[in-house]
Amino acid sequence: MKRNYYITKNGRLKRKDNTLYLEFETGEKKAIPVEDVEGLYLMGETDLNTKLLNFLSQQKIPVHVFNYYGYYSGSYYPREHLNSGFLLVNQVECYKDKGKRLAIAKELINSAAHNILRNLKYYQNRKGGLETYISGIEAKLPELDKSSGILELMAWEGHVRERYYDSFNLILELEEEFTKRTKRPPDNMINALISFGNSLLYATTLGEIYHTQLNPTISFLHEPGNRRFSLSLDIAEVFKPVIVDHVIFKLLNTKMLGESDFEKDVNFCYLSENGRKVFLKEYDERLNTTIKHRSIGRNVSYRHLIKLECYKIEKYVAGIEEYKGFRTWW
Repeated sequence: MKRNYYITKNGRLKRKDNTLYLEFETGEKKAIPVEDVEGLYLMGETDLNTKLLNFLSQQKIPVHVFNYYGYYSGSYYPREHLNSGFLLVNQVECYKDKGKRLAIAKELINSAAHNILRNLKYYQNRKGGLETYISGIEAKLPELDKSSGILELMAWEGHVRERYYDSFNLILELEEEFTKRTKRPPDNMINALISFGNSLLYATTLGEIYHTQLNPTISFLHEPGNRRFSLSLDIAEVFKPVIVDHVIFKLLNTKMLGESDFEKDVNFCYLSENGRKVFLKEYDERLNTTIKHRSIGRNVSYRHLIKLECYKIEKYVAGIEEYKGFRTWW
């Protein structure tokens, strides 16, 4: 089975026959059979050349680049191999049609809210004390259905996320209270974990979109813009509670990560190299964990669930069936 490879050490990546060959600055060497690679995540200072990029393009392997602090910088997105003029035209028309765009955006937010509530109810059963957060979000659900524009939806989503992040002080066993979600830059270890995890999920989602006929630059919830694959942001919203938040809760509540796994600059907190390795290992395990899918009747991984979400949006765009976002049922 193909999988993602996370390269955290400095070195050089090159092609050697039909193999990817890593030479690290430490002198360590590693060969990776190209048929095993789903995507590459470069988190160290990695040298490569156009010969390698051409090879990766032929093999349909995207490369995601992260900066010194571990946050997403950009992707090498190979030439699309499943182009469909019909679907592209329909995807643009869905974006331009206010009703259709709003329908997709509402379902994305509804699904994300459902998955947030499932997390809260799980920890309510285990720890208690989360009643007000659950009831507060549930009380706002009717407002979502009445929303008549994207800005209203984004405001609603922002309020729910704020309430959800407030609950982290009860879900997590923290020595220092988590007070506010801060992105640019993250200023404490919780914000650092959320930003790092969301960056990973954004890249993972983009990799799954690549293997469909969807265009990653045409989105419905987030506004399309220059230099970003905004559809990936849309779909990632549904899976943040299911994948990223699950990883964060496990790593902190089991003490797999602690204060010593973070570095701090002035008003800036980020994972150390060792902290990233611990997070990446757990993140990859979560992506590859399988569940019995109640609709298709077989086990599928969380990563494959993201691809299935892309297929559902494809079907809506093509006019085949209504889009129903992924909601956890366990």
